[in-house]
Amino acid sequence: MENLDDHRETREGQIKNRISGKKIKKDNEEEKAEKKEKRLRTRLIPIWLRLIIVLFLILLLFFIGAMIGYGVIGDGKPTDVFKKSTWTHILEIVNDGTGSK
Repeated sequence: MENLDDHRETREGQIKNRISGKKIKKDNEEEKAEKKEKRLRTRLIPIWLRLIIVLFLILLLFFIGAMIGYGVIGDGKPTDVFKKSTWTHILEIVNDGTGSK
């Protein structure tokens, strides 16, 4: 009989440990959820502004590269890259493939 009572007590203890373990897990999950809620991230630079900055930098670097390519590597003045006649000439070269008028 004692053996049966001991078994019941140990079984009850195991059940209590499991229940308390689940409570501990629930408490940990609640704490994690609270930490996630507390840790809201605010962006210093909004996404739409980041996109505008990236587009601006792409354009800026394109023109700087064109100035270097036209003025330093090529034979022209770097500021001539901003003239309309330069771009029409470049487009003629690209479209015709000959480059001569």
